[in-house]
Amino acid sequence: MVAALAAMVAVPALAQTPRNTVVFLREIDADRYDLHRSTARSAGEVVGMMTDTLVTMDFDGQTIRPGLAERWTVSPDGKTYTFHLRRGVTFCDGKEFTAEDVVYSINRWISRETRSPVAWRAGPVKEIRAVDAHTIEYELNEPFSELLSQLTLFFAGIIDKNTVERLGQNFGSQGFNGTGPYCWASWTPRNELVLTRHPNYRWGPPMYQNQGPAHVERIVWRVVPEPSARLAAIQTGAADVTQYIPTVALTSLRRVPTVSVLTQPNYFWDFYLGFKVDKPVMNDRAVRRAIHQAVDREALVRAVWFGHAQPALNIINPNALDYDAQSDTMVPRFDPAAAQRTLDEAGWTMGSDGVRVKDGQRATFLTYGINTLENQRQSEIIQQQLRRVGIEMRIQLFDATVAWGRMATQEFDALFLSYPYFSAGDALSLYWHSRARPTPNRMNWNNPQTDAWLDEARSATDPAVRRTALANIQRQLAEEAPWLTTARENLYVAVSNRVTGLRAHGLYGIGVYKALDMRTTR
Repeated sequence: MVAALAAMVAVPALAQTPRNTVVFLREIDADRYDLHRSTARSAGEVVGMMTDTLVTMDFDGQTIRPGLAERWTVSPDGKTYTFHLRRGVTFCDGKEFTAEDVVYSINRWISRETRSPVAWRAGPVKEIRAVDAHTIEYELNEPFSELLSQLTLFFAGIIDKNTVERLGQNFGSQGFNGTGPYCWASWTPRNELVLTRHPNYRWGPPMYQNQGPAHVERIVWRVVPEPSARLAAIQTGAADVTQYIPTVALTSLRRVPTVSVLTQPNYFWDFYLGFKVDKPVMNDRAVRRAIHQAVDREALVRAVWFGHAQPALNIINPNALDYDAQSDTMVPRFDPAAAQRTLDEAGWTMGSDGVRVKDGQRATFLTYGINTLENQRQSEIIQQQLRRVGIEMRIQLFDATVAWGRMATQEFDALFLSYPYFSAGDALSLYWHSRARPTPNRMNWNNPQTDAWLDEARSATDPAVRRTALANIQRQLAEEAPWLTTARENLYVAVSNRVTGLRAHGLYGIGVYKALDMRTTR
């Protein structure tokens, strides 16, 4: 009741949206809006509106479409991609876009100085060359079967060198300059980020009816942590769009005549509890497998997501490319009695305080996470379920503006996170290569066989070879249990009847992509 009253009090402050302005609501802010230094969805949903990529992903999540590149060719050996760029493209400040901007942006992405946690997504780059002002040669050291798909992600957006150099470390926090349909106006951290229409934009992706400029003049990305406040704002028309819908309210929201709920079946976003496998307690495979056996994921999804998500087993969605069905059969199932036996057999004996002990080490571990409603709920439930088998989980949740920095440390033993992907190769390459330590491989997984299989899959030109290598990894991780996948999120985007022309997209978990067809009715 208190939360509901707080929500209703908050609504007037959000009311009276100006004409041709759309207010997006979200739960958390990003730590920064530097596309090469942040992996947060909250960064990507804004950066995707401020930048363009060489190629784009259609709404089916599979088909590659033109972007800043009108067309491209691939050499017979799969190592050189030649991109022919659009003419007449400009940055938000009016500067003309050329091949040199592509060279700069990709090189900054992969530079050791940038230390991008997702530089691997650019592939094993040998050289990026500007053949002329509108032609790029993208040469690899070896084939990379997913290069075009990776180049659709916001990390591959093209940015202006002069703006980056002028702002230095403040790029993405005090300004931004891209070629996208919207331009940076202002950012008040943990409050709102404002974008304004790029008036010269006329090169939108072909899956939109409108190639640009955008119909809407101004977009406000507003942070509203309280879920009932977001819900009230959408229902009353005080805000227009959000994909951060409290799942408990989803069924009733669909019955509200002034709101539409959009969805997208081609969407992969998983929640997990990851373990640092080189830390005390977490370095014991028996403990990790016992955690799997102690957690009732079906009950967890009912309690946290109210049935609007799927319980997960292994780390790859069954609908994703190169999913291995056998690996799912190898994941420990929910069985508290089996969890007790697993711990007993591994030498973890119950202590007087209800926490197990082995060789003087208590079965306790510290878990970090971002302070979201899902993390609050699932951490409490898992904590209770683990305590019943003699494992103590301590929890610290942080605001998103500081959480990413805390999770880049070695201070914790486990963490709650969620992540998007579009194939098994994409998901496994993100987290499990030893080169990705300490982030995003926050589990500190360091296995030469995993590295070899990943390298084989990435460079494979034969789909069967790639599929076998990725299946081997999925089975290995199912046995070793370095993390517990808890739920597979569904994508829902709530839209007020003041806004038309939106479709849910889902690339990298981002509900609304470009928004070129979006209009306001008043």
